[in-house]
Amino acid sequence: MADDQDRLYSALVRRDGRLDGRFFVGVSSTGVYCRPVCRARRPKLENCVFFRTAAAAERAGYRPCLACRPELAPRLAGVRASATLASRAAVILEESCGILEDLKTVAERLGRSERQVRRAFMEEYQATPIQHLQTCRLLLAKSLLTDTSLSVVEVAMAAGFGSLRRFNDLFKKRYGLVPTALRRKNASVDRDREALEVTLSYFPPYRWDQILGFLAARAIEGVEKVENEKYFRVVNLQTPDNQWVQGWLSVGHQPALNALLVTIGKTLLPVLPLVLARVRHLFDLGQDPEAIFPTLSPLNELRPGLFEPGTRLPGSFDAFETALRAILGQRITIKGAGGLAARLVAAYGAPVQTGIPGLTRVFPGPRDILALTDDPRSGPLDDRLGPLGVTTIQARAIGSLARALFQGEIDLSLWADPEMEMLKLQAIAGIGPWTAKYIAMRVLGHPDVFLETDLGIRKALAGFGPPKGFSPRELAGLAEAWRPWRSYATVNLWNSL
Repeated sequence: MADDQDRLYSALVRRDGRLDGRFFVGVSSTGVYCRPVCRARRPKLENCVFFRTAAAAERAGYRPCLACRPELAPRLAGVRASATLASRAAVILEESCGILEDLKTVAERLGRSERQVRRAFMEEYQATPIQHLQTCRLLLAKSLLTDTSLSVVEVAMAAGFGSLRRFNDLFKKRYGLVPTALRRKNASVDRDREALEVTLSYFPPYRWDQILGFLAARAIEGVEKVENEKYFRVVNLQTPDNQWVQGWLSVGHQPALNALLVTIGKTLLPVLPLVLARVRHLFDLGQDPEAIFPTLSPLNELRPGLFEPGTRLPGSFDAFETALRAILGQRITIKGAGGLAARLVAAYGAPVQTGIPGLTRVFPGPRDILALTDDPRSGPLDDRLGPLGVTTIQARAIGSLARALFQGEIDLSLWADPEMEMLKLQAIAGIGPWTAKYIAMRVLGHPDVFLETDLGIRKALAGFGPPKGFSPRELAGLAEAWRPWRSYATVNLWNSL
């Protein structure tokens, strides 16, 4: 970033919050690296080295500032409008930092060689994938040591180090501190809580009320709820050693900090990095509103207020849950689909003890659905789901999707190719273009999907085209101007109703 150092230094002098998370500055006179919003004494330009990522700063030998805490800086999403090999690899690393041990797994998931992934990653992030992985783990551990009541051993395991000795050695080597020294600086933390709190930052502005309202309207009874301006849900995830753990989480807003506060039950410690990655995806924390503004602001020429900066694309916490909910929502109201999902959960979701009123069931996964279809005593899946109000076509589509996911024929992970997966989804009888696009938009985080046949889209644009309204073909043509952010245009149009 040397070619742009004058502009970056100017942002550092101004403590420009708009660039927080977009770069870090290493200070050669102190050996630390900071966020551009750091309140510490301003360094001289000749002592500053600018880095795109925290991993690049640590690779150069800098340690994180204890005042501005680089681990709290917002993170740009790995999958954006122009997803690269390196950014897709970064998604795998950050979601799986508690599991991965080498580059081979990342390369295999992306269908590339280790050499290709390493070279692409170095070019984009100025650090190797393994260095990026180590930085993710170290910064997560630093955050947990500072803000939670977890013991040092629990922190080491939760951050994915596998052993206390490995954690202590790397922490001391990189940061010049033993973890217990950082813990002593934070003696006021309550050690007896049964939950931990983690702060996840975003790039402002952020329309919290909009995304919370979207999730509230689609909350599945027993699994999730919105109450007192917070989102709550049951969590059921698999650990690296193939054990299933259940628990709960809640998400609230801290607008003064440009952050969300995630409260997580301690039973989820074995899968903490995965939980945090999924919360980031669900609330679209990695999006940059400034990148979207130039393309979508012309929506306000159609009608003032049609585009609101900071509008997020609601993602997904559980891919199968959201995809199944989309199938149930075909041709019926949001409320009607919610009723179907609630009955399915009540009938086939395993009970769970969370201690949170209203969070009582685990959403049935692909394995649970297949257990219904493979039991010779139960008959076809539509016989089991039909009494709940699920149509035969929907039931068969659900069964086919569950089998395809379980066998790995369809990939709904964030690093998958959304265009390819949409084609696979549409090959399933009962899943049409609208459903496949909706799944790609929310589950795969595809930023450039437009639902030209959606009734809500037509209503939002009624009165701005032909007397009888736009046809789907005309809507698709109109949306060409909103590439590569058509998913965000879709959400803005829905929100305008």
